[in-house]
Amino acid sequence: MSAPDEVGKNRYVGKTTWATAFWVTNPAQGELRREQLSTPTSDEVYVRTLYSGISRGTESLVFNSRVPESEFSRMRAPFQSGEFPAPVKYGYCSVGCVEQGPDALLNKTVFCLFPHQDYYIVPASAVLEVPADVPAKRAVLAANMETAINGVWDAEPMLGERISVIGAGVVGALVAYLCTQIPGVAVQLVDINPERRQLAEQLGVAFCTPEDAAQDQDCVIHASGQSAGLRQALELVGSEGRIIEMSWFGEGDVAIPLGGAFHSQRLTLKASQVGQLPPKLRPHWDYQRRLRLALSLLVDERLDTLISGESEFAQLPALAPRLFGRGSVELCHRLRYPA
Repeated sequence: MSAPDEVGKNRYVGKTTWATAFWVTNPAQGELRREQLSTPTSDEVYVRTLYSGISRGTESLVFNSRVPESEFSRMRAPFQSGEFPAPVKYGYCSVGCVEQGPDALLNKTVFCLFPHQDYYIVPASAVLEVPADVPAKRAVLAANMETAINGVWDAEPMLGERISVIGAGVVGALVAYLCTQIPGVAVQLVDINPERRQLAEQLGVAFCTPEDAAQDQDCVIHASGQSAGLRQALELVGSEGRIIEMSWFGEGDVAIPLGGAFHSQRLTLKASQVGQLPPKLRPHWDYQRRLRLALSLLVDERLDTLISGESEFAQLPALAPRLFGRGSVELCHRLRYPA
């Protein structure tokens, strides 16, 4: 798609602007594409992106065309363009500055569930102001924090419980971090990668590899995205215990041993998915209130350890195969946009 300016440079052209976005074009391939944006209306905002974050788990499935056809509708991001499997513009961790819009938002730093794109126009109601004590660089974690909050709500940890979180990716680490804030709760973060110990220590969470994990847990929250992690959850949880499944596996079947202790110990396996609020909270909570909470919880500077790398937005097509490939150990990779 042609445009009058070089990549990353957007200017008004009459009543339109040119924007540059990252599109998944084929399995394991992506490119930057241009598109025109109309001038915002009175109830819209024109946002210049500062940073966006890559939510590697879900975006890996999208990049590698592993979204099952049955989930095409449910997996849509709020401002997704295109259709699964490809071409598709996908993402939901954007932080930017409002350059045109209502006075209350003008020049404010905002978070939006928008794909990787340098400029965009959305309804003013679709952005939330980033708290003054939360740096824009860290605010890219808001969507992951929102997912972690929902997982903790679904797990319903109680005072004094023993809780294991399996999978020290961004969401798993955030879940463990939140659970440690509950008085008396003993949390262990479990991961096959011993190098995640440093991450856990920086977040104030106890860490162990699978062979050293304590058993007889009251609750196990699984967030590794691997069937082996779910099998271990069944091994770690105690009688009448509950397992909260936060992973989304995409295409393919997952084999787990339900013929052993699962029935005899009356275990509970429950799915947690950020697309739905827990039923108990729906009378008083909505998605915007949850996202506001997520942004407010990013005040802790220790959370910067979850950003494992940063690069220029223009480099994303070249970097994507490595970031989303098998064996990647990236946490949240942050994209930086031109001023």
